[in-house]
Formats: sequence, C-alpha cells, structure tokens
Amino acid sequence: MQKQSMPDIQTHAVNLRIRGDIRALIDRAAQMHGKTRSDFMIEAARKSAEDALLDQTFVRVDKETYDHFLNVLDQPPQGEGFNRLMKAHNLWE
Repeated sequence: MQKQSMPDIQTHAVNLRIRGDIRALIDRAAQMHGKTRSDFMIEAARKSAEDALLDQTFVRVDKETYDHFLNVLDQPPQGEGFNRLMKAHNLWE
C-alpha cells in the first residue's frame, strides 16, 4: 500500500521574548507532556485563541425562546444532582 504524502503547509516564524522563569515553567510543562517548547506553546496559543473566539459567539433566538431562557436562569437550582452536590464534602475543609 502506498503512503499518501501530506500537502505542503506553509509555516511562519513567531518571535517572543519572555522572562526566564516563565520559559522554565513552559519547558517543564512541555516536557511533562512529551512535547517540544514550540509545539506546547503553539497548542496552548491555539486553544486560547479558539476559546476567545468561541466566547464571542452570538446566538440569535426568537423572543419566546429568549424569555424561556431568562425564566430558567431566574429559577433556583434544584433536583437530585444539585442536592447531592450540596451535601458533598469540601476537600478544603
């Protein structure tokens, strides 16, 4: 079976200047995950960028759906799962 070749993807350099303690922290985390510093930083930056964009997502709904949403938010939490959560032991106590 013939191996398919990956298409050439152009990459671009990004230069950063960071404090030594932050670089050491990143290096430790990258090593723990078995990644290079660059791969670790690229993945972390990509995740952060995605989260930032997803936080800005706009959802349009009709008035009835929006009113229902606000009504649900105004209700106090309840149910078996909530009651179990409130009875759980806090690890910091």
